[in-house]
Amino acid sequence: METTSSHWDGPPLEAWDAWTPEAAAARLAGVEAPWCVVGGWALDLWLGRQSRPHGDLEIAIPRAAFGAVRTRLAGFALHVVGDGEVRALAPGAEPPAHRHQTWVREGEAWRMDVMLEPGDAETWVYRRDESLSAPRAQMVGLSAAGVPYLRPHGGLLYKAAKPRPKDEADFALIAPLLEVEGRAWLRAAIARLHPGHAWLERLA
Repeated sequence: METTSSHWDGPPLEAWDAWTPEAAAARLAGVEAPWCVVGGWALDLWLGRQSRPHGDLEIAIPRAAFGAVRTRLAGFALHVVGDGEVRALAPGAEPPAHRHQTWVREGEAWRMDVMLEPGDAETWVYRRDESLSAPRAQMVGLSAAGVPYLRPHGGLLYKAAKPRPKDEADFALIAPLLEVEGRAWLRAAIARLHPGHAWLERLA
């Protein structure tokens, strides 16, 4: 999440009071767009329990599906986020092509972060390097409550880029539990995108 700003529409960063994944799923019920929970909550959905506090809730959708999700979230304010700025999105407007985050506001609280990504209903594409892709069915799972989430090999790849203390903690918890196929995929992806990464030896 952004922490500084030269332009800020809406309540402060401290106003995050995120929906739970289940609450978000209820609000997105019936949407004709592929979506999934990402970030720390996705790891916990895979685990089947909450392992740590979460300051926000992030979901990912293909950029082309933004209109369908916006229609389903009618009644909530949307704000485009990036480079330390938070700008209100006018009704019917599209987020700029160089922005991938849109925060959902309810009253004076931030509820959800919608991440716009490449890919489509069939194919998951890594936003930070679009040459890396996989069948969406290989990358997205369903929780016991039916909430779609990015599987941990995909989630840890995002965290590998610039791991913060919480990302290191997530890796330490999740990596030993990965299935053989997911572990191999993650190791190959990190080796390709981040040669020499400290996590590679621990994934061997």
